[in-house]
Order: sequence, then structure tokens, then C-alpha cells
Amino acid sequence: MKKKLPNISLRAILLITLLAVGVLPLIVTGWMLSDRSGKELRAAEGRYQTQLVQDNARQIELFGKYYSDLVRGYSKSFEFADSEEMLLSDRTQKMLGQSLNDDPGLLALSVNPLKGNVLSAFRSSVLSETEVSTFSSSALGLIQDEKVVIGTPQVAKKSGELVMAVASPVTIKGKLKAAVVALVSLSDIASFAENKDISETEMWENGLPIIFVVDEKGRTIAHPNESYVTSRRILSDIGIVDEWMRTNEQIQSALVPFDADYQGTSREMIGAYSTANLAGGLKYGVIVMQDTDKALQSVGEMRSQIWFISLAFAVVALVLGLILSLQVTSPLSKLVEAAEGIAAGDLSSRIVEKRITEIGTLGNAFNKMSDELETYIADLARAAKENKELFVGTVKALAAAIDGKDRYTRGHSERVSRVSVAIGQRMGMDEDELEKLRISALLHDVGKIGIDDSILKKPSKLTDEEYEIMKSHPHQGYKIMKNIPAMKEFLPGMYMHHEMVNGKGYPQGLHDEQIPLQGKIVAVADTFDAMTIDRPYQKAMGLEDALETIKSFVGTRYDLRVVDALIRACAEGQIGVGRVKLKSFEKTARAEKPEKVA
Repeated sequence: MKKKLPNISLRAILLITLLAVGVLPLIVTGWMLSDRSGKELRAAEGRYQTQLVQDNARQIELFGKYYSDLVRGYSKSFEFADSEEMLLSDRTQKMLGQSLNDDPGLLALSVNPLKGNVLSAFRSSVLSETEVSTFSSSALGLIQDEKVVIGTPQVAKKSGELVMAVASPVTIKGKLKAAVVALVSLSDIASFAENKDISETEMWENGLPIIFVVDEKGRTIAHPNESYVTSRRILSDIGIVDEWMRTNEQIQSALVPFDADYQGTSREMIGAYSTANLAGGLKYGVIVMQDTDKALQSVGEMRSQIWFISLAFAVVALVLGLILSLQVTSPLSKLVEAAEGIAAGDLSSRIVEKRITEIGTLGNAFNKMSDELETYIADLARAAKENKELFVGTVKALAAAIDGKDRYTRGHSERVSRVSVAIGQRMGMDEDELEKLRISALLHDVGKIGIDDSILKKPSKLTDEEYEIMKSHPHQGYKIMKNIPAMKEFLPGMYMHHEMVNGKGYPQGLHDEQIPLQGKIVAVADTFDAMTIDRPYQKAMGLEDALETIKSFVGTRYDLRVVDALIRACAEGQIGVGRVKLKSFEKTARAEKPEKVA
């Protein structure tokens, strides 16, 4: 079977044509240009980041070379002097102190002979004497030949500063006699990675480049977050750091795309790394990374501008299209609006259009159809109203017939219905729900039609066997009404008005949430009427006593919300003994005046 194509309005065709001709080429061209610009910007950003890490790596190498030359210079001077006495001379002590004063980055400088005391000068505000000894020893243990060595950076407990040891051997007459050790602050290396005015969080949020340095094990040497440095945090879980650790022997610098996680959010990053080669084969990785979206922000701005311009052209095209389409389709639109009004229930919609002959003829036919339809709908509404009144009257007659079997229960179903509606109003039920509740309550005892009169009218207390038969009346009513489609929505109140919230009711033993609200309300209304009306085996209770008794069963038999609504209705005079004042629902439900019961 051929598939039916969807209908398209003439106005939509005009608007789509204008948009396709005027706006679509602009969007496509702009998108292609922005995509090309994005690629070029990405390449430029890559070149910038690569150059940045390479420059910083060279700075670190120069930094390492400077201090390597410093200790090597001292070693050479001792070797040229060819005297072990010079190693511990006063002049040497003064030279060490002078070097310390001339270079703020130099924290300690010492001469460590194989035999004898160590000659040293250090900044006591930054390092303790014990730390000077410990840090120097870490570098001395690496000396094997005449080459300068650099030890693993360590954090000074006294100041929290990251310190690197640089050592050079002193050979006199062909034998190793001592070593010159410099303890150097790595704050100069960290200076290009740190920004005192911007926190790491702000860098992430604003998409700024984040520069840091790690050693060959991925431990932090320099980072905008100083806590990473002091804790020597391992950053190998960052993709670009892991890449550098695996390739730094083969590749000196590279640009790498990767994903990074920050505060539980994964971000697409672009970054570069370069390797700084220091004395003794030591290598540091200089890393820079930046959020890709922020790095290419100008491309996003360009695309936003394209969308803005396209939107402006689209608005112009839409305005022109609307003006043109209104001129072409205005008569048809009026006919459509009138037809939609009829469909929505406004039968007063009519067409007045004389400019176009064909539309005028169609309008006259439409108006005639509307007149006939209005008459037909009015007849249907009147018939529906009569049917409803007939249905309600039949229900009331059936309820009255059941109640009439016993003079003590006469009017019981009507009173239970009105009390139920009053409770429902207090609980905020709408008129449709109240109508269902009213009919359900009227029919709640319909099953008693199947109970033998000897049991139903028995003036004394029922035996256990008789009581079990009496308990079957909800199920009897359900059997009578369940096969009538129109009665389906009234069944909960009829079938479940003897269920208890503790699950000990009948006929199904349902618990609290399993019992529909309709059944809970009818249960309370039924009990209230039974307590306040004289019975053969029970004298009617006063209003206060009845309410107190019902309250005592909250949580076992009855729902607290329903009992609350009953008490409020009684307190404000809406419900009394044998009388109920219904509110605006009386207009809808056509309730009779409050019934007086002696």
C-alpha cells in the first residue's frame, strides 16, 4: 500500500522556501569557514604550546647547567690548587658564604671531604643543619666518576621548599678526595608554572593553560597547586604525563590530545610536553595542557556570530513570508480557525468572507452545517442530562428499596452518600470524583439484596454464622454490578467499604495503601451514620461520642486523613446527626435538601 504523504500548508511552503533560499546558504558557508578556521587555530595553538614547553625545558636545562657549572667550578679550583688543605681553609669558607649571599636560589653550599669535617654555608631560615646533611648525602651516594650528578628533589620540612642537590667530585692527584654539593631551591623552576593571582580552580574554570613539571616517575616538581609540590604528588594518571613517561627517551617534544578529569568531570584537553635533560642523565618533563573548547573559543564565538546573523536573516525572511502568506491564505485561515472552533466545542463559529467567490460559497455551506450541528449537539446534551438524571434516580430507588427492607435503616444509603460527599469535599476531590463517590456510597449496601430477611431484619445480635453471611454483602454487591460497564468506577466504595487499614477487614483483607480512597471514605461515613442512628440492638450515640469512637480506630480501621476531614466537617457544622450541608457540589449532583432524621 502506498504511504500517504503528510499535509503541508501553503503558508509553510512559502516560509520554508524563503528560509531555504535566504538563510541555508549562509549557514553552510559560515560553518565551512568556521570549521577551516578551527583547524588552523588548532594547529596554531599546537605550535604555541609546543614552543612554550620547549622554551621552558631549555630554561630548566640552563638552570641545571648553571648550578652544575657552579659546583664543577669549585671542584676544578680545588683540583688546580692540588692541595687538600684548601678544602677546609678559611678562605674556602668565605668563598662558600659569598656564593650563598650572591645567589638567592642557592640554599646551601658545602665541601664534603672523604675524611674530616664538612665545610658548609647554608640558609638557616630555610634548611636545618640535619636537612643539609641528609640532602647532601642523597647526591653524594650517586657520585661514581668525575661527572656532575643531581639528586632526587626533596621537600624541606622546615620551610616546605622543594630542594635539589647538585654534586661534583674533587679529584686531587688522581684520587677522589671530596665532593662539592650545592642545595638549590626549585622555586625558580616553579615560577613559570605558578600564578600567584590565579588559583588552579580558576585556571580550570576559565580554560587557561596549566603548566607543570614532573620527574621521570611522574612526581610533581612544579605546579600551580603548591600542595602538589609539597606532597610530591604523582601525576601519571593524567594522559599526557603518562605519554611523556613512555616516550621521553625517543621524543623530545610532542602535541597530544587527551581527556582529563577534574572534580569528577571529564574534559577534552589539548597539551604538549618537552623533556629537559639535566646533569647525570636526569630528565624532567615540562607539560602544558588546556581545555580544548577554551583553547578554540574564538571558533565557537565565530560560529555563534554565524548563528546570530543567520537568525537575523531568518527573522527577516519569516516576517516577509508571513506578510505574503497572509495576503494569499487569509481567507483559508479564517475557514480553518472556524472549523477548529467547532472541533473545540465553540458552535457559534461562523464565516464572513465575500472577497473571493469560491471562499464565500464555502463559507455559506460551512455556516449552514454549523447551525445544524449546534442544534444536534444541544439535543444530545439534553438527552445526556436526562439519561444521567434517570440513572441517578434509578440508583436512589434501588438504594431506597434496599434500605426499606428494615425500618431502622431507612434513608441510610442516602445519608452515607451525603456524608461521603462532604468528607470528599473536605479532602479536595474534584466534582467528577465526588459524583463517583456519591453513587458508590448510594450503592454500598446493594449486596444486602441477596441477604435473607431473617438475618437482615433480626432485632438482636447476630450469631457468628449469621454474621459471616452478613459479611458477604460487599461481595454480593460486587457480583451484581461488576458485569455492568457503567458501574466499574463505582465498585471500590461498594466492594471495599468494610476493609480496614490494618488488613483485618473483609472481604479481601486489604492493607492501607491497597484500599482505594473511595472505599476508605464510604467506610467512615457508613460507621458514622450507624453510630448516630438508633438500631434495634444499639441506641444512637451523640455526635462527640461518635467522633471520639471513630478517632480511636484511626490506624487500625480507618485512614487518618478521612477521619480528619469528617471531624473538620462536623466542627464547622457541615455534618451533624442526621443532616449534611453540601457545598457547591449540590448544583452538579442535584442533591436534595438536608434530610431530617428523628
